[in-house]
Amino acid sequence: MAREFIVEADGGSRGNPGPAGYGAVVIDAATGETLAEAAEYLGVVTNNVAEYRGLLAGLRAAHDLDPTAAVHVRMDSKLVVEQMTGRWKIKHPDMKPLATEASRVFPADRVTYEWIPRAENKHADRLANEAMDAGKRGEPWAPTARTAPLQGRGELRDQPPLTGTVTTTEAPAPDTRAARNVATSPQPTSGWASPDMGAPATFVLLRHGETPLTPQKRFSGSGGTDPALSDVGQEQARRAAETLARRGTIEVILASPLTRTRQTAAAVATRLGLDVTVEEGLKETDFGTWEGLTFGEVRERYPDDLNAWLADPEAHPTGGGESFAETATRIAATRDRLVAAYAGRTVLLVTHVTPIKTFVRLALGAPAESLFRMELSAASLSAVAYYADGNASVRLFNDTSHLRP
Repeated sequence: MAREFIVEADGGSRGNPGPAGYGAVVIDAATGETLAEAAEYLGVVTNNVAEYRGLLAGLRAAHDLDPTAAVHVRMDSKLVVEQMTGRWKIKHPDMKPLATEASRVFPADRVTYEWIPRAENKHADRLANEAMDAGKRGEPWAPTARTAPLQGRGELRDQPPLTGTVTTTEAPAPDTRAARNVATSPQPTSGWASPDMGAPATFVLLRHGETPLTPQKRFSGSGGTDPALSDVGQEQARRAAETLARRGTIEVILASPLTRTRQTAAAVATRLGLDVTVEEGLKETDFGTWEGLTFGEVRERYPDDLNAWLADPEAHPTGGGESFAETATRIAATRDRLVAAYAGRTVLLVTHVTPIKTFVRLALGAPAESLFRMELSAASLSAVAYYADGNASVRLFNDTSHLRP
């Protein structure tokens, strides 16, 4: 009868991303005896990547003990458990190759997963922290007891090699009478904001202040005259900066490359003592020939094109501008890249009407026509949080309280 192992794994990151490490332990399911331990300091990675590295190390250690065994994985990361069982999609680019590699260590029908509370995963957690502490000292992790190390099983393609130390003890023969009857599915999710998701990437979305075109309600995209802030717009930017300084949560500032957004971002950056990074993906839609015109002027000059644009997100403004569908594709790609880069952090995105509405629309899963049903004022604040399972939560929309006298 095939042996049964329990793999308990954990990973942690002090900063997310920050100095990180993993720990994993292989246990004989029949006797409860620890058969192998693995741990490694990983350098600067995210918490979720460290958890996946711990899972992979634990599975490899179990495979080295007995490649024919059945394995039951216990982790306090609901994200990893739900993704490895196929119930949640894997969207993060750093986790996809790790999950793929983990799925190849044993045949799928010989591995089961169980979510456990953090308090029940103390052994693996201790190993992960030992590895991080050793890394802080500039030392490799070493086991507390002298045991014979297992040889590594090769490197993960496109990832740093798994060089952590693995220790083993003599594996006793299985006792089928004492075999543990383990659960094969994780515990129910404890709400949409389950704490083991980790801190979300939070985007605070600031629309730029007024330009001379704003009160005239003229189309002002990325293909026009690139107007600067008016005196009113500069005051709006200053007030937004004061409000954000009082809240004290912004860690990074990114801005569209257009003048009005860079000026607005500069006002905030000066107040917060941060730098501004220009992000091309945050620029406004290109409105083609309509740039600088009012809605009424476009209606008069290009009625058919305007009707098509209002009815179909694939339609382009006159003169080869950008469709709303193309804008959404660009914003979605920018969102995914920034969520991966700033997991667990609060980032200020200084951008425009269409991008902000698109961030909100995509977070809500709303249809394209919802763009025409949102009011977004100059220098307003909105916010969306992005969680590790791919879900999003709109936390604020069109807040202009900081602009009131």
